[in-house]
Amino acid sequence: MALSKLPLYSVFFFFFFLYTSLSISSQALSSKIAVAQIKDQQDNEPFLGINVGEDVSNLMSATELVSFLQFQKVTHIKLYDADPDILKALAKTKIRVIISVPNNQLLAIGSSNTTAASWIGKNVVAYYPQTVITAIAVGDEVLTTVPSSAPLLMPAIESLYSALVAANLHNQIKISTPHSASIILDPFPPSQSFFNQSWISVIQPLLQFLSKTGSPLMMNFYPYYVFMQNKGVVPLDNSLFKPLKPSQEMVDPNTLLHYTNVLDAMVDAAYFSMRSMNFTDVVVLVTESGWPSKGDSKEPYATIDNADTYNSNLIKHVLDRSGTPLHPEITSSVYLYELFNEDLRSPPVSEANWGLFHANSTPVYLLHVSGSGTFLANDTTNRTYCIVMDGVDSKTLQAALDWACGPGRANCSEIQPGENCFQPNNVKNHASYAFDSYYQKQGRAAGSCDFKGVAMITTTDPSHGSCIFPGSKKITNEARTVVNTTSPSNGAGGSRLTSFYSSRISAVDKALKTFLTIIFSILLYIPFMMF
Repeated sequence: MALSKLPLYSVFFFFFFLYTSLSISSQALSSKIAVAQIKDQQDNEPFLGINVGEDVSNLMSATELVSFLQFQKVTHIKLYDADPDILKALAKTKIRVIISVPNNQLLAIGSSNTTAASWIGKNVVAYYPQTVITAIAVGDEVLTTVPSSAPLLMPAIESLYSALVAANLHNQIKISTPHSASIILDPFPPSQSFFNQSWISVIQPLLQFLSKTGSPLMMNFYPYYVFMQNKGVVPLDNSLFKPLKPSQEMVDPNTLLHYTNVLDAMVDAAYFSMRSMNFTDVVVLVTESGWPSKGDSKEPYATIDNADTYNSNLIKHVLDRSGTPLHPEITSSVYLYELFNEDLRSPPVSEANWGLFHANSTPVYLLHVSGSGTFLANDTTNRTYCIVMDGVDSKTLQAALDWACGPGRANCSEIQPGENCFQPNNVKNHASYAFDSYYQKQGRAAGSCDFKGVAMITTTDPSHGSCIFPGSKKITNEARTVVNTTSPSNGAGGSRLTSFYSSRISAVDKALKTFLTIIFSILLYIPFMMF
């Protein structure tokens, strides 16, 4: 039937219904896109986390630790156990945490479903969702550090998963197990990599489980060890993410993919190893990566400069979301190793010097990540000072003070008798002033606040009374610009695409409403013209 033959009120209601339906549909479409965008961000947004080890003397309380993490803008952490005090302190903070089953608990959990259920009840259900537990790491490098426990690994994982299912938390909390990089053989070129065949009986069912549950393959990747074990073959610059000339890039002869850094090659080696076993839907999560800031005579590359360079560049690399040569669309999230120097760890010296901070929360060195967001606020390069470390004997300190005021050419005039910083008259106070003077004169360069291990960097102004430290004088006229780029997004391309579609929908919606409003108005006016 032609529209002109319809009664006028029918045409009126037809257009009114069309207007209403299209308006609702437009709003629904916009809502669906917004929900999809949020879900995509939650599922795919790469992040930086940090490992929190507790082999530290005088470790701060759980409450102080969580406050410190919040101040440092840390959003993801990994624990090596399920410390109840820390889990309680994390409640309502939105800091996401991976908890761990220590290796010495694998036997009990892997042998008893009841024990596994009890563990989940005690360490997960008791805290979730107030404390945002995102995953459970079952053991740590089990295959390579405690191979005798390898047969228990999958039973433990399956038992814990069954307990999560019973608690209806299996969709919110993932289960996996961190591996050493050494389970992958022939890691370069990545395309030829494969898992150590002696562990296939464990790795095969593990990958099946990870694929089925949407859990990540957890890998501990250390370019530091790759470099140390292959000096002369792997250049230091490749290990530290330093810019390379094309001739220095590593090229996979089978794929012709170019690798500008060692970490990307290690991640792709894991993907190729899984591909060789027909698994292509499991993502790699780097649960440990870092560089030591101090070592013994056999570890000459464990330096503050190299640690600063590696970790600063690693943070930028993850936040750039550039992926790897094999998977440029996937950027693995990384947990830095580690938050504190664990001074209670056994030799070599480097084992106690992977941390970004000392136990008293002062930075071991300053990350240089300005412009990459607010993650780890120890990038406070405009407000840092060099002072004496606690517990140093007076004789050692006096020798360091003599060097600073002598060959080091620090300005020590303010610590002379009668001057503003002479009091309190002790070697520690005088040395702190001299150290800071030298540190500031050196442009706060990495390594300039050491003095044979008796000095440390602090973000707390040590000035007191009329004694103004050199760092305070220097920063009075300085301004700092903070660029926050860590607000959730799906990368530049994703943001532009979402923005494009959102603007198109908004424009179409607006034009449609305008058109139908005109038609609606005309229809309302027609009856009056007929009389």
